[in-house]
Amino acid sequence: MKNNIKVQRAIAGLTQADLAEKTGVSRQTVNAIEKGKFVPSTVLALKMCSVFGKALDEVFQLEDSDWEK
Repeated sequence: MKNNIKVQRAIAGLTQADLAEKTGVSRQTVNAIEKGKFVPSTVLALKMCSVFGKALDEVFQLEDSDWEK
């Protein structure tokens, strides 16, 4: 799954640490999500979208490989 968290953070003027604090995770978790190394839980993804005031599909997008079994 890909995301545009880094772009959304820049628009909102937030650092990784700021977003981490607002969503209750570590800065390292935010970094891993941005780099596509970690897929967040549904709850965490929704929290992040809420911080940005965006719908889920505006921040997170499925890739073709996500459909493969």
